[in-house]
Amino acid sequence: MGIIIVIAVIALLVLWVISVQRKLVNEDELCQNAMSTIGVQQESRWDALTGMVELIKSYNEHEYNTLRDVIAQRRPISGSSTAEEVEAQEGLMGQVAAGLNVVIEKYPELKANENYAKAMDAVDKYTNMVRTSKMVYNDTATKYNKLIRQIPDSIVASLFGFKNRDYLKTEEKKTEMPSLKI
Repeated sequence: MGIIIVIAVIALLVLWVISVQRKLVNEDELCQNAMSTIGVQQESRWDALTGMVELIKSYNEHEYNTLRDVIAQRRPISGSSTAEEVEAQEGLMGQVAAGLNVVIEKYPELKANENYAKAMDAVDKYTNMVRTSKMVYNDTATKYNKLIRQIPDSIVASLFGFKNRDYLKTEEKKTEMPSLKI
C-alpha cells in the first residue's frame, strides 16, 4: 500500500512538472511571436524608408550614399532577437529619419512629390504598428517573467533553463511619435 502512495505522488509530481513546462513553453512562444511581429513591421518600415532614400538620390548624391550606408546596417528581427537588438534597429531608423529631414529641408519640392507622400504615410503607419507591437511584447514578457519568477513554477523554469525576457524601452525624451514631416 505504501509503495502505491509513493508511485502516485511521483506520478502527480511528474504530471505537474510536465504541465508547468508546457505552460512556460507556451508563454515563451508568445514572447517569440510578439518579437517576430515587431521584426516584420520594422522590415516594412525599413522598406518605406529605403523608398524615401531612393527618392532623394536625384536631389543629393552625398546624402543618398550616407543614408544607404546606414540602411546597409539593418538586421532582421526574429522571435529569438533581444530587446537590445530591436532598440539598435530603432536607433538606425532614427538616423535615417534625421538624414531625410535634412534633405527635405534643403529641397522642399521633394516634399511635394507624390511618391514621398505615399512613403511618408507608410512610414507613419508602420511606426504606429511597431509601437503597438512593442506594447504587446512587453505585456507578454511581463506575464512570462512573472511565471518564471513565482514559486513553484520558478523551480521548473530553472530546471529547464527558462530565462527572463528583457523589456523594450521607450526613451524618456521620445514620448511622441517621431515625425519626418516638416
